[in-house]
Amino acid sequence: MPSVAAKADHQGWFGPACAVVLALTALRIVALAFDRTDLFVDETQYWLWGQHLDFGYYSKPPLIGWLIRAVTALAGSDAPFWVRLPGSVLHGLTALVLGALGARIGGARVGLWTAVIYVTLPFVAVGSVLISTDTVMAPFYALALLFAHRTAQSRGAGEALLAGLFAGCAFMAKYAAIYLIPGLALAALVAPSWRIGWRNTLLMVLAFGVAISPNVIWNITHDLTTVSHTMDNVGWVRTGALFNLPSMGTFLGSQFAVFGPLTFAALLVGYLGWRNEARRGLVMLSIPALVAVTIEALLDRAYANWAIAAYFAGTVLAVLVMGRIWRWGALGINLIIAVAIPVLTITAPWPAPDGKSLLKRWLGRVDLSETILALAKADDVPVYTANRDILADLFYTGRDAGVRVYAPDSKGRPQSYYEEMWPLPAEYSGKLLVIARQAPECGAGPVAPAGDLKPKGTWVGKGFAPYLVEARCVRTQE
Repeated sequence: MPSVAAKADHQGWFGPACAVVLALTALRIVALAFDRTDLFVDETQYWLWGQHLDFGYYSKPPLIGWLIRAVTALAGSDAPFWVRLPGSVLHGLTALVLGALGARIGGARVGLWTAVIYVTLPFVAVGSVLISTDTVMAPFYALALLFAHRTAQSRGAGEALLAGLFAGCAFMAKYAAIYLIPGLALAALVAPSWRIGWRNTLLMVLAFGVAISPNVIWNITHDLTTVSHTMDNVGWVRTGALFNLPSMGTFLGSQFAVFGPLTFAALLVGYLGWRNEARRGLVMLSIPALVAVTIEALLDRAYANWAIAAYFAGTVLAVLVMGRIWRWGALGINLIIAVAIPVLTITAPWPAPDGKSLLKRWLGRVDLSETILALAKADDVPVYTANRDILADLFYTGRDAGVRVYAPDSKGRPQSYYEEMWPLPAEYSGKLLVIARQAPECGAGPVAPAGDLKPKGTWVGKGFAPYLVEARCVRTQE
């Protein structure tokens, strides 16, 4: 049990931390109101999930769709601001929860620095301008860690149940929350301060199981749809493993950008600090995600954000390692990035070196959709395309346009949410506005384009064009 002095010490951090977190969160919300970027393909897909509430979706568990639906319904608007608004708020909450964990482990100073360092991390800055499953997972993952640690100190059944419930909510946001299981087990093995006892372990597992049961049942009754897609992402499971050292090196290098260069360096140093009991537990809570994704990068490939689960306990560990100058240096670098990211979203498409905007991936999506929808309305036909990015934005931008949008009929396992939910109906026999890179062949040579899409931003040079063809022509090429 912590001493009276430790208890007093860990109570002095919240006011200053809350002031910093609230100020930065408020500034991010203001910046979001002036954001000039379009919703990204994943964001529009999450919004679409929220229009069709379910206990699971093609590629992810359901919590992000539920959250976006709740926020946009309360706001009475589906504008990008409201879709993205939860990001900065959720990361602010996560910072304060991790601050509470840091204060319990290392005192008020560690609690304050944990909250401040976390809320300025590069991946948090990105997650505050774009809504993602990592962001929705973050506060629940942090709460699961906090209540697991509280359970180890108090042995209280209620706190064990809450730890399991929050872990389950994290899992319902993103399956990467599964790293909590090996992390907590390994932490209990090496650090007494993380041992909650068998009774509380069973209670935690029970609460976790209850929380995730709707998604488990949904998967079982939907041909394990999300599990199958997850296996597609872990490419070597289906196609065989590679030995891709450049991929692994690229992934590890990217973590200096994701977690901040000095913060990630501190984390790596922290992984070597085995003598300190507090650090041992945090190492075990942080390292499973980073090791697992590094191996995935070696065997196939891994995106930079796949190891985010490592950085919740990892932030506390990094703060414990860093001295005063190191902390201020890390904060300074992180703040530069944290300010630059929202500024870029406000000034977009500037800067544009060589005529290409730095944020071109987030530009031109709405323009393309509006052009496609106008062409479809002019000819009174549905739109058909196999491109997931175009489909995603067509459903969002065209939500009130009255234009039907179809994806290919896969005739087997769907390759996207759109193929699963909106395949071209077998009975449809009219014309379609097909959006494709190559002109369809309908028996008389390539079809001439039905207009000019005037691509901007991300679509410049991609070669997509509109073609007005009969549905039977499309079916011969599916």
